[in-house]
Amino acid sequence: MGSVNKVIILGRLGKDPEVRQTQTGKQVCNFSVATSSGSGDNERTEWHNCVAWEKAAEIASKYLAKGKEVHLEGRLQTRVWDDKEGNKKYSTEIVVERITLIGSAPAAATGGQLSATPDDDDVPF
Repeated sequence: MGSVNKVIILGRLGKDPEVRQTQTGKQVCNFSVATSSGSGDNERTEWHNCVAWEKAAEIASKYLAKGKEVHLEGRLQTRVWDDKEGNKKYSTEIVVERITLIGSAPAAATGGQLSATPDDDDVPF
């Protein structure tokens, strides 16, 4: 039997995206998105670390900003490394494959969706 690793979230950016290039020249963008569940005293906010590569990184860096609402699709990935003291550290993040802006001019002009999948040849607008 096969397996599925699919994440879909709708939330707001907690800070502006941070863009950089790897040593091999690939563009990567990191940002965090907050989602909430429950209400009143039972409301809980969950923070999601997100990473976007190449085309998705380009779109994220160009159109996302702190406080913007965004719909993301991607997959979960856990990284493991040793810190300076030799302790194992873990970080689970969403590898972003599709970005849909909510309530913005570029999103409205494109039907609300800025697609950034690994096979895309260009931005659809």
